[in-house]
Amino acid sequence: MPPTILHSPLPLTSDCHHYTDISQVPWDIQKYYHQRHSLFHLYSSSPSSPSIHLTDAAWFGVTPEPVALQIAHDLDPPSSPTSSPTTIIDIFAGAGGNAIAFALSGKWSRVVAIERDAATLACAQNNARVYGVYDEVVWILGDSFEVLALLRAQGRGKGGVELSVLLEDMAAESTVVFASPPWGGVSYADRDVFDLSAMEPYNLAEIHEACRPMRHVLFLPRTSDIRQVAALVPKGKGEKVDVVQYCMHGASKGMVAYIPAAGEQDAEETSGS
Repeated sequence: MPPTILHSPLPLTSDCHHYTDISQVPWDIQKYYHQRHSLFHLYSSSPSSPSIHLTDAAWFGVTPEPVALQIAHDLDPPSSPTSSPTTIIDIFAGAGGNAIAFALSGKWSRVVAIERDAATLACAQNNARVYGVYDEVVWILGDSFEVLALLRAQGRGKGGVELSVLLEDMAAESTVVFASPPWGGVSYADRDVFDLSAMEPYNLAEIHEACRPMRHVLFLPRTSDIRQVAALVPKGKGEKVDVVQYCMHGASKGMVAYIPAAGEQDAEETSGS
């Protein structure tokens, strides 16, 4: 099924949970449950309001809310010579933590959230309703790499008319891609230096190649090999990659690399390959 823009919330399924007691929680995510109010401070909302829901797999990938809010604060829309709306695309939206933070920031003309798993996207939409920003986000169900390929082709492809129109309205100069990819499970924490070429199911090179025509922001394991990140510096413009460790309570929660759009020389090499 090609990527599809959603105009109404997906229904929460039996895979979408709001746990209220540790006894309900699978053992491998219990430590995340203890941190639930750091992940979403509205996790325990009033009984009359929608409550935060996550699939069991989504607990592993949620950016803690203070970190997501700080990233949204630090990231400004590009200054573009075009009149295109400023757009940020969260290509691994998960349960919605980062997309919610971007929408709450009020900085962007458009926030786009892409997620390929319907149950997880249903959780993200529900959680955005909890934070009052559901209508501030364009929700896309589908493969983010397909969407990025269509974006590079200026909307021409098999994404459907509506998606094509949306993508045609996005200029590379006005669009930033945010990627908080799966890291391949919790084993990354056991490595002194994390090899980003071994990241699963998408490694650093695959993600960077898909995003490189635009500015992109990568949320990576805190022990990521900085030499691999430095190798992403675009050629031809004297650019640099800014790398920030985001911490809570004195402990790093992840490394974020802010990567400029491909320089002219870099773009020529990409188009010629």
